[in-house]
Amino acid sequence: MPIITLPDGSQRSFDSAVSIHDVAADIGPGLAKAALAGRIDGELLDTSYLIENDVDLAIVTDKSDEALEIIRHSTAHLLAQAVKQLFPEAQVTIGPVIENGFFYDFSFERPFTPEDLDAITSKMKALADADEKIARRVLSRDEAVDYFRSLGENYKAEIIEDIPADQDLSLYRQGEFEDLCRGPHVPSTGKLKYFKLMKVAGAYWRGDSNNEMLQRIYGTAWSSKKGLKAYLFQLEEAEKRDHRKLAKKFNLFHLQEEAPGMVFWHPKGWSVYTEVERYMREVQRNNGYREIKTPLVVDRTLWERSGHWDKFRENMFTVESESRDYAVKPMNCPCHIQVYNQGLKSYRDLPLRLAEFGSCHRNEASGTLHGLMRVRGFVQDDAHIFCTEAQVQNEVSIFSDLLFDVYRDFGFEDVIIRLSTRPEERVGSDEVWDKAEVALADALAAKGLDYELLPGEGAFYGPKIEYSLKDCLGRVWQLGTIQVDFSMPGRLDAQYVSEDGSRQVPVMLHRAILGSFERFIGILIEHYEGAFPTWLAPEQAVVMNITDTQAEYVEKVTDSLKNKGFRVEKDLRNEKIGFKIREHTIQKVPYMLVIGDREVETQTVAVRTRGGEDLGIMRIAEFSELLTQDVNRRGRVHLKD
Repeated sequence: MPIITLPDGSQRSFDSAVSIHDVAADIGPGLAKAALAGRIDGELLDTSYLIENDVDLAIVTDKSDEALEIIRHSTAHLLAQAVKQLFPEAQVTIGPVIENGFFYDFSFERPFTPEDLDAITSKMKALADADEKIARRVLSRDEAVDYFRSLGENYKAEIIEDIPADQDLSLYRQGEFEDLCRGPHVPSTGKLKYFKLMKVAGAYWRGDSNNEMLQRIYGTAWSSKKGLKAYLFQLEEAEKRDHRKLAKKFNLFHLQEEAPGMVFWHPKGWSVYTEVERYMREVQRNNGYREIKTPLVVDRTLWERSGHWDKFRENMFTVESESRDYAVKPMNCPCHIQVYNQGLKSYRDLPLRLAEFGSCHRNEASGTLHGLMRVRGFVQDDAHIFCTEAQVQNEVSIFSDLLFDVYRDFGFEDVIIRLSTRPEERVGSDEVWDKAEVALADALAAKGLDYELLPGEGAFYGPKIEYSLKDCLGRVWQLGTIQVDFSMPGRLDAQYVSEDGSRQVPVMLHRAILGSFERFIGILIEHYEGAFPTWLAPEQAVVMNITDTQAEYVEKVTDSLKNKGFRVEKDLRNEKIGFKIREHTIQKVPYMLVIGDREVETQTVAVRTRGGEDLGIMRIAEFSELLTQDVNRRGRVHLKD
């Protein structure tokens, strides 16, 4: 006689074993119809699951946080079912849930075409309309292998053969289609209404380039029409904002095959880059960081001692000279310890904050490169804080304040925080890990910062906090991090003299705010769609004449503003003023100064914004003050576009 305790604390008792669906029906027919799954003691289960003992139960509907993953996993099966009905010769392999959707890999004799995707979509909709019941059964490992072999599904059988023989496996059937899956799944295909197939791509079987190239069909699925529509709109907006397209439009940078994953910065793009660097240099200097510069190429032995050679060798560029092996540095931390080690440090010297705009290179696979977002050569706003265990919490607290301040200056207010704790494989005692994890958690709590806990996701050398920001499209970008390291300082002989005169190993905090400059600027380009806040804009203002008679005054105004440190250009072309205004508006120049005979006579300028606002007639000093105030606001308040 199971007693079911619901999230609101109420209870329901039953005379015999009862399914999750029947519990929902007992609560009300509307809930039974909406139920997608159930959560019992934290475990997600199908609505057909029989409850035999007293449990805590939450009914999962399309309003629940867990709903999307269940819907997307079920929609991946719906895709596979549709493909098998249309193309019986195709073999199914794997079909996992991914961010915002799912994919399924197929082995098929010819490439799928756009017309095929349309046909598959139509078939998926028909199968959803049929509202076929989805049922679960369990087979032993060997029974499952034999079953899929009998169907000619050799890839699926190969997957199962790698599973230990003593494990039972769950299969889900809808209509004539049955697939291997842990579940849970929605009760029937009628729950799968809001989906779209996105594209086809190649994918090697099991990710091995020596294996067959499969066809991967990507799709997205949502719990509502509104959710699907919003996501497709976001994709459309993201396509318009693609930083690679905007780079061409605004002449910011380019990439080419002769230097894959390396950026060719153009004058306008380099202007943005150097302004970001100048700003970060000032921020770090004002917050107690000492800037250093370390070599780009370092002997292999240092990377062996730090542990990077064993763990990171495949991603390192190497070079040989005079019978010595060198690596182009993929990160800066071992080199920073070499600077720390010059001269014995006292506890009075700590915390010591060393910062570098460190140029790093990583041999990323060519297929993963993506504009500025994934490159082989990049620069980090990298810094390492050497401190005592007792100083960790305060340093983390100070860093969080600094990070939020920097993000606000760039126009970002929405920040997501995640705290990753000890993994199974780690260095250091549990006592030290306890101190570090408590220090990080207490630092966040002291600031009143909400965070998501990620158990087991810390680095092998220590726990970490990751800071991700949301852009204007709601996309999440992981940028900042602060990581506690118990391992590397000791491996590389870092010490300090403690208050009692003993030699101690300092704690090293790895920290970055922006991360890769290249990636961060790519995010800025897309977030602002090229309309940078004035302090970052490559050209902050352009001065233009109506006729040649104003050319001399245009030169005077331009020189005056340049001498005040503003990035100002002149446009003396023999073009109509309307044409000039449109062109510079398209180029997202924050301010346009128009000069005609009246402006020359009164020694003024007519000011327009890129948003089309007419700010009227101003004296040069008056506009200079306006521009100064706008620049000083940074990205906290920028022009409406």
